[in-house]
Amino acid sequence: MPSRDPSPEGEQRNKTRILIVEDEETIRDFVRLGLEYEGFEVETAGDGQQALEQVRRFGPDLVVLDLMLPGMDGLEVCREIRRRAALPIIMLTARGEVDDRVAGLEAGADDYLPKPFKFKELLARIRAVLRRAGLDQGRLLRVGPLTLDTQTRQVTRNGRTVDLTPREFDLLEHLMRHPRWVLTREQLLDRIWGMDYVGDANVVEVHISALRAKLGDADRQLIRTVRGVGYMLSG
Repeated sequence: MPSRDPSPEGEQRNKTRILIVEDEETIRDFVRLGLEYEGFEVETAGDGQQALEQVRRFGPDLVVLDLMLPGMDGLEVCREIRRRAALPIIMLTARGEVDDRVAGLEAGADDYLPKPFKFKELLARIRAVLRRAGLDQGRLLRVGPLTLDTQTRQVTRNGRTVDLTPREFDLLEHLMRHPRWVLTREQLLDRIWGMDYVGDANVVEVHISALRAKLGDADRQLIRTVRGVGYMLSG
């Protein structure tokens, strides 16, 4: 069985590293920016040869790999990566047929996501694959009196369990991954509800209010409102 490539030049690993292999620049940049915002260290490649070089140079923990690449296609790249290192691989493709999914999985991919996709789903799949590989990106989050377990989806404040709805949990997790960051309502809406959400524009405010009530944050010192901008979780 192939072994994991070591970090380049013995470099200290502080962040989970992801390599995006995608020939469409707009998709590549969109995913890169989103993952960097989520706290990952990201490098990109536009074709198969670049991808293999980045695997050697960058030493990623996970590869997001497009199936339809110029020259060496994603299946060939996946097989070659598998010969070199036991890296988790998520394949992307514009083709969603069963045969294509099976081919990707048989080539060694760990998961498969057809285009077009929502960033939120890709992020969830990345975290799930990393957990299965024992590379969970911060399962336990702790900010001030709050502790959040991303695996059991349990939240406590000063040891007291707080029951949240799935949407409230996702919102709090996002705030806890960015403590002391001022997050705009638009950023929260895009990340939690999705960029194509159509509905009440006040949905963020409603869920922030519910979170404060359940967390015992009546004085709004935990989740602060930055007037005219958005919200910030204080540390």
